[in-house]
Amino acid sequence: MTLPFSGGCACGAVRYECTGEPILAMNCHCRDCQRASGSAYASALFVAAESFRITHGELRYHVVTRGDDNRVGRGFCAACGCPVAATQSAYPIAIVYAASLDDPSGHRPTLDIFAASAQPWDHLDPGLPKFARGVGSPPL
Repeated sequence: MTLPFSGGCACGAVRYECTGEPILAMNCHCRDCQRASGSAYASALFVAAESFRITHGELRYHVVTRGDDNRVGRGFCAACGCPVAATQSAYPIAIVYAASLDDPSGHRPTLDIFAASAQPWDHLDPGLPKFARGVGSPPL
């Protein structure tokens, strides 16, 4: 992926730039990501928090606390509702939704997480490693 990369919401009210290489590129099939994306999964890049910055507008966050006390904040545009980025209290990262990238063609997911929650109609890429829950959980 060419640095820096940028993106934003559907209506243009929120824009961001990222100056760091992605740490991880994945598809998350947890029920929260399914609901937030309106689809079978959320495809996203994990980047160091200090390399991500909002350049225009402001995200509104919906925060949920998972069973491990990790607070996940899903950031979306208050004007158009488009999911843009997320945070996790347990890690100093920004999670950038691939659909929010100006050029999503460079996004290459390397694994599937929460694959145990994948919908039966979702055909997961057989070439990607799959984890029942998060990275470090038992592989499927």
